[in-house]
Amino acid sequence: MSGDGRGADEDMATVPGGGPMRDAFGAGTVMAQAVRAARDLVACVEAHPALFSSDALDATTCNALACANAFAAAGVDAPGMRILNRTALWLFGLDWRVDHKAAAREEIEDINRRVLAVLDGADPAPGDELTPFLAEIRDELAASPAFPALRAAWREDLVRVLEAGLREWEWKTAAASGDRDRLPSLDGYLANADNIGSAWVNLSHWIALADPATIANLEPLREVSREVQKALRLLNDLATYERDLAWGDLNAIMLDTDRAGVSARIDEIIRYCRRLLGPLRDPCPDGTAYLERQLGFNIAFYGVSDYWGSP
Repeated sequence: MSGDGRGADEDMATVPGGGPMRDAFGAGTVMAQAVRAARDLVACVEAHPALFSSDALDATTCNALACANAFAAAGVDAPGMRILNRTALWLFGLDWRVDHKAAAREEIEDINRRVLAVLDGADPAPGDELTPFLAEIRDELAASPAFPALRAAWREDLVRVLEAGLREWEWKTAAASGDRDRLPSLDGYLANADNIGSAWVNLSHWIALADPATIANLEPLREVSREVQKALRLLNDLATYERDLAWGDLNAIMLDTDRAGVSARIDEIIRYCRRLLGPLRDPCPDGTAYLERQLGFNIAFYGVSDYWGSP
């Protein structure tokens, strides 16, 4: 593997012929990196047992995240995906605390204050379960040559995650009380898609890789990344509607639409993403392919499964 986190693919030429054998070789290469990445995520869970104490955050989550990211970032080796995978995993711990453990707005506001303090360089408070892992991610990412110029953008995207999490918690609370007047429209719900955090995860990955072409085109890529995030939010909702009912989570199908409406909106977002990505393919092939593969993988994946384990 190369030292910059990208996997060398010269060995592809040694595969005899093409077709299924070559396709399988490519898939096997990706899966080998996914296995290595999953081991790292399991080690992170073991190192932070209080953060990942829920049964819903298990080996299923680690394996699914590692596979999804390995296919999206095909050509990047497991060390090159460390930040990508670890930021995604940390968000699961954050999401569980906000969506399922917090009983009052003040608890979420306290979570957000602690997260922002660590984001801005503070040490985690004694006994804090959430922020030590984030501090590790922050310090590792700070070693990237791209980080100084992009630290403000990285902070901005995580602030969006925190604010969106609080907003969705308020909507979920309103739904539980039967106050449907306080629920958003589908457009309002999608405007809050930072709740899932994939745009922040993507930015973290791009900063860590510091690919010059990606960094040079980062602003248009971030725009598309937020649109992809909306599609992922809706794909998740289609896949997890029954579970969301059981867990008391908000879901787009509970708003002013139905499954057909959600599917139609996903198609619309994907078409828009393709239009935005078109002009970026030549100047920024890696960043463009990453977002396209992220979409393609999750369209198929959410048709069968999702990323949570069984609580």
